[in-house]
This record gives sequence, C-alpha cells and structure tokens, in this order.
Amino acid sequence: MPPTDPLADLVVIELRQYTLRPGRRDELIALFDQEFVETQEVAGMSVLGQFRDLDDPDRFVWLRGFRDMTARHRALTAFYGGPVWAEHGPRANATMSDSDNVLLLRSLSDGNAFAVPSGRPPVGAPAPERFVSGTVWSFPPGRHDGVALIRDGLLPVLRRTGHEPFAALMTEPAHNTFAALPVRTGENVVAVFTSYPDESACRQHLADVRADPLARDEILPGIESEQTAVPQVLRLAPTSRSAIA
Repeated sequence: MPPTDPLADLVVIELRQYTLRPGRRDELIALFDQEFVETQEVAGMSVLGQFRDLDDPDRFVWLRGFRDMTARHRALTAFYGGPVWAEHGPRANATMSDSDNVLLLRSLSDGNAFAVPSGRPPVGAPAPERFVSGTVWSFPPGRHDGVALIRDGLLPVLRRTGHEPFAALMTEPAHNTFAALPVRTGENVVAVFTSYPDESACRQHLADVRADPLARDEILPGIESEQTAVPQVLRLAPTSRSAIA
C-alpha cells in the first residue's frame, strides 16, 4: 500500500452494504466508478472505498466519510437532490434489492478515523491486486467492555504482529438526520479494516494474532464473552477506483 495521508477531518463514517439483484454488481460498479465518485466529493463527502464482497457475488460494500453530522446532512441533501442523482440514480436503484444495511460510525479512539492513500486511480484503471479484511463485532447496547477490549487490547496486538488497520470504528450514536437514507439503529458495534497484499498475508496475520499469548488467553476470549453474535467477517476486493486498496 502506498504512503498514506490521514484524513483528519473525517469524523462520521458510513459502512454501506448493498444486496443487489442477481448478476448486476458489475453494472453498478461501472456506473458508480464513472458517475458517483467525484460528484459526491464535490457535494462535500469523501468516497473512501468501493469493494466486491468475495463471499457474495450480489453484494457491493462501500465506505464514505463526512466532517460531522451537520456536514453529512448538507452533503447528502446536495447530492441526492442534485442533477447527477436525478440522471443516474434510477439506474443505480434498479440494480439493488436492499440498500438499508448501513452502519453510522466514528473513530474508535481519539484521532483520525481513516488513513487512505492520496489520489485515486482514473476511470478504466485495472482493479488493484489487494485484499481488504473487515470485521464487525456487535455488543449489547450501552455496554462498553467489548469495545474497550478491542480498542485497548486487540488493536495493539494487530499492530505488534505486523499490520496496522487503516480504520478502527465504533457506532456513531447521533440521530440520523437524513431520513431518506435509513441506517441501522440500536447498534453497538466495532468495525476494524485492514489492507493486505493478498489473502494469504491476511491469514498469516490472523494466525500470528491468535498465537499471541495475551490475545489468545485474555483478549479474544474476553471479546467473545461480550459479543451478542458471531462477528461479521468481510472479505473484500477493491474496485478499480477505490481509494482504499
């Protein structure tokens, strides 16, 4: 991964997982990468990453960021009320069967929510040969023990074993002020994303984490005891125009 510049002004992050109509993912990705990247950013948001879900051929996953909730409302109003969405939105919506699986997130700790490469590949560039891993843990509403175990325990182990996550996020509790785009409510999640040269590097990293005595004996069992469900593991391939690769 090339050197990164922290996006210090991004406070609010959306993790969006779309279920698409069978066989239409490549159609949406081509439309998105052509029409919905720079035009969203002009409206005041940052398009951070677009991905194919390697475990579901009909799922498209993407991330975008905002300076704060006020900026989010302003940017979404401008984009979805503007000419680009009026022209191309119906075609995008026609590829989707569900677009409501959305988590509103913020940084897990003080500091930047994201560090991603500066610049973006042009339209028509080949997809990068990278592998992105994401894990989303769910905890009971109002309980912070699991969140703290990931922040103060697991993240240092991930770094010590050789791969720095490019994002570590938790639920943003603010009310969704743009009702036209629903988000999941009543959530208490942590999401961690890491980029690797390939999936074998990811598997080796996870093996190193599980072999770490502190992680093996205390941190991972503690997280498991706090969670309300098996974590969602995302195996992702960046699209050709994804800033995250």
